[in-house]
Amino acid sequence: MNILYEEDGSFKVGSIMTDNTSSLQVESLSGKRSKIKAANVMLRFTQPALSEFLPQAEAMSADIETEFLWECCPPEEFGFEQIAGEYYGHTPSSLEAAAALIRLHGAPIYFHKKGKGRYRAAPPDVLKAALAGAEKKRQQLALQERMTTQLIGFELPPEFTAQLQQLLYKPDRNTLEVKALEAACAATHLSAAHLLHRCGAIASTHDYHYNQFLSEHFPKGTGFPPVELATWEELPLASASAFSIDDATTTEIDDAFSVEKLANGNWRIGVHIAAPALGMPRDSDGDKIAAERLSTVYMPGNKITMLPDSVVEAFTLCADRVCPALSMYNEVDAETLELLNHESRVERIHIAANLRHDTLEPLFNEQTLAEGRLDYPWAPELTLLWKLAQKLEAGRGKPSDNSTQQVDYNFHVENDRISITNRRRGSPIDKVVSELMILVNSEWGKHIAEHGFVAIYRTQQGGKVKMSTVAAPHQGLGVAQYMWSSSPLRRYVDLLNQRQIIAMLNDAEPPYPKGDTALYAAMRDFDTMYAIYNEFQRHMERYWCLRWLQQEQAEIGALSPTLSRTAGEGANESLRELVVTATVLRENLVKLTDIPLAFRASSLPELPANTRVQLAVTAIDLLDVNLETRYVATMEEAA
Repeated sequence: MNILYEEDGSFKVGSIMTDNTSSLQVESLSGKRSKIKAANVMLRFTQPALSEFLPQAEAMSADIETEFLWECCPPEEFGFEQIAGEYYGHTPSSLEAAAALIRLHGAPIYFHKKGKGRYRAAPPDVLKAALAGAEKKRQQLALQERMTTQLIGFELPPEFTAQLQQLLYKPDRNTLEVKALEAACAATHLSAAHLLHRCGAIASTHDYHYNQFLSEHFPKGTGFPPVELATWEELPLASASAFSIDDATTTEIDDAFSVEKLANGNWRIGVHIAAPALGMPRDSDGDKIAAERLSTVYMPGNKITMLPDSVVEAFTLCADRVCPALSMYNEVDAETLELLNHESRVERIHIAANLRHDTLEPLFNEQTLAEGRLDYPWAPELTLLWKLAQKLEAGRGKPSDNSTQQVDYNFHVENDRISITNRRRGSPIDKVVSELMILVNSEWGKHIAEHGFVAIYRTQQGGKVKMSTVAAPHQGLGVAQYMWSSSPLRRYVDLLNQRQIIAMLNDAEPPYPKGDTALYAAMRDFDTMYAIYNEFQRHMERYWCLRWLQQEQAEIGALSPTLSRTAGEGANESLRELVVTATVLRENLVKLTDIPLAFRASSLPELPANTRVQLAVTAIDLLDVNLETRYVATMEEAA
């Protein structure tokens, strides 16, 4: 005797070896013996042969019209042998009963399973809805398959056009478009970004990275709502005029300097900081905007300001204007340049000039200072500030060491072309600005703490830099305390600290008393976002380094075939590779000589650190922001 039984949702056949009433031991066609429950047995048969039963039953089942079978069903629950009799019009054979069972089991939309071999016909309204759903699903699968096929052929489906941002940055895996994209990525072995780029969906690799950052951190866009500034009392006018020193592209001019000769022969050096805190008290509209953004975001060729242009324009220390400022005046001995005393005040200051690095650097540098040249505007004042900066640096226990000065890089983007220039950190311009900023940030931090006000400090102990509300040493700078207060147009912490300083100078209650949770929240949020913004800046600088290499290749006619496929912008398949010079940092990690780009050179042989090598650029990937190189030669062994 043979049986048809159900196991794991499918039907199987076997020969009975032992029948124990509640269970049976059966042997399958393969000879495997197994124990099954009697309740799982659908029917018993002797004919046809075991190997032929299921194929014949399935063939007969395929001939059964599902809709007609559904019409034959009673409204109540029924067994498969009962409906087989209704359908065939006579007592069904084993094959006919099995055929009906297979058809019932294979059409769950029409027949709802109620038990082993028992079903109930779907009500007409339920069946209609289910059939509509099945048709919709069929159409969706066809659409998905069509989109996948188009993507594999590097053709962008029209459905993707309006959803590119979501597909690239926030894909919803429940949508057909994402399912099609994932299937195409698996078939082509490309990432979603690379595949869409091949399909022409990413017109600009730069915009791809920029929009990815905006999608995550500026989902509402970079615009500002209208901001109304608070009014403040008339401020006294300073007797001196000041000048600022900034990059050519700086619009948020936070700091300026003044130099006056006192009646006693000493010098009075003024450091003047823009005072937006006057117009943006705590919890004002402007404060809420700044607290949300926390910092200006910088990147080559662009920036996202912390404050609206109208606010920046109201407080930036722009030339030929009288601007509100938080000033610190430092009396300096005319002979020794020793600091004698400090005085701080809130006032108005006339800004006489905005000096820019690119035009000042050729005039004010180590060579012109050594030669004593004073044939440029503000030369006497700059020379005095340079001498004072050296004095301040030595006083912090940080004497100059030109042999170990680091190199900074300036990125300038114009008309989609990048220029990267370098200047040594610690140049006269750098030193004047940095030393005077360290001075005011340290002194104001000291005065705030002595006054019993709380503020946000930068501390460094044991090599670890962190933010704190306690005035603690900054070992790296060599000062007893250091607070950020000199860039209130660009950093929220500085703006917050400026409110505390102004309240201290006015003998007013602090906007942020001790234990104020808003202070701790601002410190925490700023620390997090500042790190994110800095990482984005580094990412975009790396991107523009690769674009710079692309320019170099284009200018000498040296684009590689791989570059033309991955870079997309101005590539040419027939040109040769570019050879660059790099320095080994460790193992296969190298840094290019001319630009701040470090990467892994996989073909590099084992060489000691500081070895200079030549590498051929074989591929540039502007989406993954990476490049591939081939080792060419060793130029100079490490000492």
